[in-house]
Amino acid sequence: MQNFRMLAATAALGLAALPAGLAAAPAEGGTDARVASLEAQLKDLQNLAQRTHDRAAVENLFSQYMYLHNAFRDTDIIPLWASKGTPDVRAQYSNLGVYTGWDKIMSYHQNRPAPRGKLISHYTTTPMIEVAGDGQTAKGLWIVNGIESGLVDPEHAKNMPAWMFEKDMVGGKKVWMHNVYLKYGVDFIKQDGQWKIWHFHCFEVARAPYGMGWIPFAAAAQDDAFNFDLMYVGENGKPVFMPPVDGPAVVRSNTYRTDTAQSLDARPPEPYRTFSETFAY
Repeated sequence: MQNFRMLAATAALGLAALPAGLAAAPAEGGTDARVASLEAQLKDLQNLAQRTHDRAAVENLFSQYMYLHNAFRDTDIIPLWASKGTPDVRAQYSNLGVYTGWDKIMSYHQNRPAPRGKLISHYTTTPMIEVAGDGQTAKGLWIVNGIESGLVDPEHAKNMPAWMFEKDMVGGKKVWMHNVYLKYGVDFIKQDGQWKIWHFHCFEVARAPYGMGWIPFAAAAQDDAFNFDLMYVGENGKPVFMPPVDGPAVVRSNTYRTDTAQSLDARPPEPYRTFSETFAY
């Protein structure tokens, strides 16, 4: 009798630790009905646990992307992308247009140098992540703040706009130091049980050279092609420009301008069952 009481108490404690809906299995209907109800609730809990796990994996994946990008480890970013041949893979970095060729997208992550004196530090905040009900795709939106800076040989600086640089020089080189404000909208796809980047969209919000501020910068650079075409500043400050796009921009970034108002450009993700029911970044 004492052993029976111990088992009953243990079972009661176990049920108390479960969610309220699971602990309250219906008394009527017999054993089969109660087992079926518990199995259904267990399945719901397993699905919830899997989606929670997937959400954490997606957030870690994008954080890994950002850590590698800040360290100029761009080649290591390539395995984070969906595999070659994946339908509809694409990237957009500005309003110039979209890249849909896998090789061209990967070229963005190849041969990027780590010049002496250059610093990039982007950090992400405010994640909004939705995992599809079918568990095959996910969507994420982040706000990003950071700095970008480096040194440019005067020979290269001759071909770059004045707003790019600070007044003072360091070691005989021109200095660029920018605060940057961005949003990243990313769609993810699960391949072989691993989450991968599928659609990548960088929405630039504003840019501010350190000694200038974002409003004077916008007034000077908002219609300057150099501001949109520049991909990165390479060795000795040599500018490297974006390759030709594969198609027009479908979703445009509402980058700060002095002559327009702000609007919601990057839509926050919403719950969805399968990707055909939602939008693409």
